Amino acid sequence: MMHSAQDHSARRDGTLHELIPVEVHALLQARQAVLIDVREPGEFDAERIPGALLFPLSGFDPQCLPLENGRRIIFQCGTGRRSALAAHQVLALGHAEATHLAGGISAWKRAGLAVTRFDPASGEVRTVRG
Repeated sequence: MMHSAQDHSARRDGTLHELIPVEVHALLQARQAVLIDVREPGEFDAERIPGALLFPLSGFDPQCLPLENGRRIIFQCGTGRRSALAAHQVLALGHAEATHLAGGISAWKRAGLAVTRFDPASGEVRTVRG
């Protein structure tokens, strides 16, 4: 069993799990999780974690998430602030747990993990190490 970077109570209504990049990467590789990027479309288009799905916090409705599909949903943003807000919204609906990537895509890149980037000069999209 993996141990998360931090597990702490969000409120009485659930637990917020904060995972470090290598933990999230392992869950994604094992197809045990879905990564939801809550940044805005321009941020996502410029740079994203491969396989992440875009669901911007500005229009976020946690009731539209596939929370019961058997895979863990992990929220992610730039630094971890917005993804924690999204996770708290899920907990507020009465779910027992919600998970986000501690430190966001910034921590992911510092860990040397791959990101997909758009190069506006060439129009190319490339996957590169952090």
